[in-house]
Amino acid sequence: MSQKKILGVCSWLSEKFDLDVLGIRILFIVTAVLGLGSPILIYIILFLLKPKDTK
Repeated sequence: MSQKKILGVCSWLSEKFDLDVLGIRILFIVTAVLGLGSPILIYIILFLLKPKDTK
């Protein structure tokens, strides 16, 4: 995960689903700004579910 910024969730998701990390970050930001669902809560849950780095 070389593109880890805050907690590494977007980077982890991009590697897991072979997607662009920038697109995932933009999606999280847009949903947080527009108040669609609970993106911050989802982000925290994904952080708790993702495997820990072994480094």
